[in-house]
Amino acid sequence: MTDSTETSGAMRIDVDLVRQLAEMLDATDLTEIEVEDGDRKIRIARKAPPVAAAPMHYAAPAAAAPAAAATAAAEIVASPAPSAANAVKSPMVGTAYLSAEPGAKPFVGIGDRVAAGETLLIVEAMKVMNPIVAPSAGTVKAILVENGQPVEFDQPLVVVE
Repeated sequence: MTDSTETSGAMRIDVDLVRQLAEMLDATDLTEIEVEDGDRKIRIARKAPPVAAAPMHYAAPAAAAPAAAATAAAEIVASPAPSAANAVKSPMVGTAYLSAEPGAKPFVGIGDRVAAGETLLIVEAMKVMNPIVAPSAGTVKAILVENGQPVEFDQPLVVVE
């Protein structure tokens, strides 16, 4: 055949269109694209790359005498981590954003006082920006997600005490 259309049974496939759609996936970092033309539908999809968990950074203790190491361990135990019981959790699966737009100042920072109903961050789900608000007044003790991080339903996002 001289054109880019192949005949396979009743379905006619435009190979150039399939290539263009595949290139569009690469160029836009999409995982799926679908085009419909009358009764013909073409869907191109690829597996999304696995999302790596955010790395946890811990300060490595300097080489010291055993007594100093024991004191450092006691200090770590003495300062409890913020309670997850007070964590504001994600009401949906989506992507967490700490500011209203790229490059803007974050809604809140650790140590900030917040009022009940104040926006802590937003979770984008299905192209809708959903504000996640403080359930009560308090102080932001920890921010448990990074900007642009995918989040799951019921995942702790921010600790407000």
